Amino acid sequence: MRELRDVNIQNDRMRFRENVRRIGNLEAYEISKILDYKTETIETPLKECDVNLYEDDIVIGTVFRAGLPLHQGFLDVFDEAGNAFVSAYRYYLDKECTKVGVKIEYMATPNLDGKTLILVDPMLATGESMELAYRAFLTKGTPKRLIMASVIACKQGVDHLKKCFPEDDVVLYCGNIDPILNEHKYIVPGLGDAGDLMYGDKD
Repeated sequence: MRELRDVNIQNDRMRFRENVRRIGNLEAYEISKILDYKTETIETPLKECDVNLYEDDIVIGTVFRAGLPLHQGFLDVFDEAGNAFVSAYRYYLDKECTKVGVKIEYMATPNLDGKTLILVDPMLATGESMELAYRAFLTKGTPKRLIMASVIACKQGVDHLKKCFPEDDVVLYCGNIDPILNEHKYIVPGLGDAGDLMYGDKD
């Protein structure tokens, strides 16, 4: 987390993306602890052995573009998971750049009925991108379980998701919860624009 936030380090795009991927690895490992498991008997070269396998039919859902390295971190752990993608980008509604809207344009996903959907987006600021991404995915089926994950969240975004998803079985994993959003709806202290740090500036 220190390297992601440090302006003297984060300008190395490859290192930044790799650190986000590593956080995805860690969060996926923690999520593996709450999955449902079954016991299966396998044959080793010496004798039979019982192993535990998770039963959840997992789909990793990711918000473009900044979510891609985090998605890969989860896919490193849940390597047989299905994959879903949605584009959700912010835009400002006023000249002062203080009111934010979110636009959904593209989606590709398998059927989500009965699946465990792990929805990942590195920055959880207002919470609207995560909410709208999930609403978009619902047009392709209803997951059995929803798990959300981010690298850095803001208290306002967490509170927004609590209102959107009051059910006890919806879980959020994040590396840190920062206290505030600034007037432009960026997380403070945060780390800046994660997508730009990963892939360069955009028009």
